[in-house]
Amino acid sequence: MAEGVLKDAVAERIPMHSLQMDEADHKLVSLLRQDGRMPFKTLAEKTGLTENTVRSRLRRLEEQDLLRVVAVTDFEAAGFSLMLAVGVQVEGRSAAEVAADLANFPEVFSVCQVVGSHDIECLMVAEDQEAVSQLITQRLAAVPGVRRLLPAMAIDVLKNQPNWVLFDKSRTAEGKDA
Repeated sequence: MAEGVLKDAVAERIPMHSLQMDEADHKLVSLLRQDGRMPFKTLAEKTGLTENTVRSRLRRLEEQDLLRVVAVTDFEAAGFSLMLAVGVQVEGRSAAEVAADLANFPEVFSVCQVVGSHDIECLMVAEDQEAVSQLITQRLAAVPGVRRLLPAMAIDVLKNQPNWVLFDKSRTAEGKDA
């Protein structure tokens, strides 16, 4: 990796040879994180590359699954005022099957099989307390294999970063704030 390209603690565990991004690629990603609609011409001007080089680099990063530019909805702007983390204990069915069913709920935006006091961790949103009650007591509880639900409602969302990536140039090589 190019000198001066900084990685966070997660990225430190990824072998260097598996990362096919150089300094210019990181600069392009950083600019697109600021404005995912930035035109190739503007990206070229800000990086000192030609417009064709920018286009080909971004195409390569997308083809190698190192970059994906997507639209992200702000859950509060979409009418969901509450965020919940729900631990799910599973019984009588595989955690993978239950997780697949939970992933089909439109309010659920993250489902992970985990190790610990529960088998699955879900992140979801709800419009209000009534919607939370219905979601947990009627809909999630009715999924075959759900033994117990362990909900935790966010009271203050300090960080919800849908554009998170493995690399953050504002960090030092030691993983501490600059």
